[in-house]
Amino acid sequence: MASSAPDSNRPLLRIGTRGSPLALAQADEARTRLIAAHPHMAEPGAIEIRVIKTTGDKVQDRPLSEIGGKGLFTKEIEEALLAGDIDIAVHSMKDMPSFLPDGLAIGCLLPREDPRDVLITTAGNSIATLPQGAVVGSASLRRAAQIKALRPDLSIVPLRGNVETRIAKVQRGDATATLLALAGLKRLHKTNLATAILSTDEILPAAAQGAIGIESRIHDDRVNALLAPINDLPTQTRVTAERACLAVLEGSCRTPIAALAELQGAELAGDKLRLRALIALPDGSKLYRQDAIAAASDAKELGEQIGRTLKDMAGPDFLA
Repeated sequence: MASSAPDSNRPLLRIGTRGSPLALAQADEARTRLIAAHPHMAEPGAIEIRVIKTTGDKVQDRPLSEIGGKGLFTKEIEEALLAGDIDIAVHSMKDMPSFLPDGLAIGCLLPREDPRDVLITTAGNSIATLPQGAVVGSASLRRAAQIKALRPDLSIVPLRGNVETRIAKVQRGDATATLLALAGLKRLHKTNLATAILSTDEILPAAAQGAIGIESRIHDDRVNALLAPINDLPTQTRVTAERACLAVLEGSCRTPIAALAELQGAELAGDKLRLRALIALPDGSKLYRQDAIAAASDAKELGEQIGRTLKDMAGPDFLA
């Protein structure tokens, strides 16, 4: 397919994104990195950010697992990309389904931010010190399952909305605590609101948490050439392993799954990759873990291997 060439009546690049403050911050980071790599794109109007409201943004009163999973945060944006209404889409990679629509690919990953979760609470300073029977608000089955595994006495209630909304709900007493991604707080310059940063041994993150992915049309040579210089290879290696594990497990918002890959040694020179992953029942009563190391060049194979091992450990009925 021929490269898409902009005409004189439209920007050089149109970025599609959700409209939350965090999504807009991520789109702005993508724009900043593109301009640094291609100075001619700094001209006024060269890059346009277009907000697209998704079903996941519109429906806030039910858990994602009840209304169709995390693809609800990407469907309308991907439709605009396939239709040619935008040139790229900027996503939180943890919101991306395991499989993308035909013709689309994650053409670029920006350098990953800290993948850990944080605790925000009005009582105590850790999961261990939350009051007996405290209410924790979370719409994430992954977080809920791990919290219940640590503290079966805690009560989990659905809590959805953007970062600001969830923090406000805790502050006004809708829940005693909630968990958020540290990456989001950093990008919004709100890390001061975190009560505690949780270690990955305590709460393992979602696959690709903290990574920003840029989705494009596979055959759009012009756009993919613009993205190539800003792709971060260490992030790509780590996310490849985590999403390969997720794909084997057919992960969605209906199944508590966590995965974290880390390069061993210096981040930019590490030739070994460690992958930790887990699957759990939503109530935290059963939890299976795997931890393995392989060559960084075998990231996809490592993810698939751990996914298969977890599937075998849990048995055929677990993921149903």
